[in-house]
Amino acid sequence: MQSRAALLPNVNYNMQAIYTEPTSRGSNNQIFIASNGIREYIAQGNIHQNLSLQTFADYGRAAAAQAVARARSEIALRGLAVTVTQAYYGYLAAQHKYETAQRAHEEAQRFLGISEKLEKGGEVAHSDTIKAQLQTQQQQRDLREAELGRNKSRLDLAVLLFHDFNEDFTIVDDLATLEPLPSLEEVTASGTRNNPDLLAAQAALRQAGREVTGAWGGVLPSVSFDYWYGIDASHFATRVDGVNALGSAAAATLQLPLWTWGANFSRVKQANLQKKQAGIELSAAQRTLMANLRSFYGEAQAAKDELDLLSQSAKLAAESLRLINLRYQAGESTVLEVVDAQNTLTSASNAFRDGQVRFRVALANIQTLTGKF
Repeated sequence: MQSRAALLPNVNYNMQAIYTEPTSRGSNNQIFIASNGIREYIAQGNIHQNLSLQTFADYGRAAAAQAVARARSEIALRGLAVTVTQAYYGYLAAQHKYETAQRAHEEAQRFLGISEKLEKGGEVAHSDTIKAQLQTQQQQRDLREAELGRNKSRLDLAVLLFHDFNEDFTIVDDLATLEPLPSLEEVTASGTRNNPDLLAAQAALRQAGREVTGAWGGVLPSVSFDYWYGIDASHFATRVDGVNALGSAAAATLQLPLWTWGANFSRVKQANLQKKQAGIELSAAQRTLMANLRSFYGEAQAAKDELDLLSQSAKLAAESLRLINLRYQAGESTVLEVVDAQNTLTSASNAFRDGQVRFRVALANIQTLTGKF
């Protein structure tokens, strides 16, 4: 807005009273020739217009800087979206892990009861009961840690969501609902169009180009125009001695820089070097964008492909625990196999939840480069 205003005429109103010492008492001649009389009153409007290459370049530079600022703002917003996504689905995963820990604790207590009954019947040794007790205590500690992790992740999400700290909220559990992953070609095309880092680098190059133009403005001539209308008289009145004191004046000024000890041409050289640097940074931003697109897309693709395997692993671990419990009750497996199966099911379930969060965060990272899709 400021640089655009510099391109347009400015209107001002000035009022001034000037007293100059006369050469002698009663004389109408003033000592200082800069004044038009002993008493001079000025009340006039002024329209001023300045035209120079530097003024137009400043406007273009400001517009480019505005584009850079908007791109940086978009970068910050997309980064915030990733942070919120990670906190949101991290809380959902922590909630599921707490439920898994509850199930594991209940399973350990149930197994402890089975071990105690079998020991009383003389079917297993007392060491099996001790191992079951240790496993129950471990699962109890894990349950407390899972509850702590769930509460902590809820607090982290609350900090991001509300201006004032507030824990009174609920969220939708859509962790199992997977968004489709577009093709790499679609992601690449969208990233080329909508990537804020690339847009910022392009705007920075335009800004550097305007810097060059502005630097040349210090070498080339500039023109200014002024128009005044009002009074400039020995009395503060519109009529003086029966004569109309209202009048106008105009002036045009051409300024041509002749000698600046090389400073202006040095600024031109400096601006050209900055423009060259901006071009190099744009090229680097383009290459970095392509590398990040492929990296984030590969991360999302791997996370999506692994989700099926993680889900199958969790189901197989649950079936394995069920079968080993039956075998243990029939005296065909050891307590170590049961404990190992319990731990395997917990690890598989938690890994599956982590995989779901990983896919969501990977999608959010892609969208920092491409925008929403």
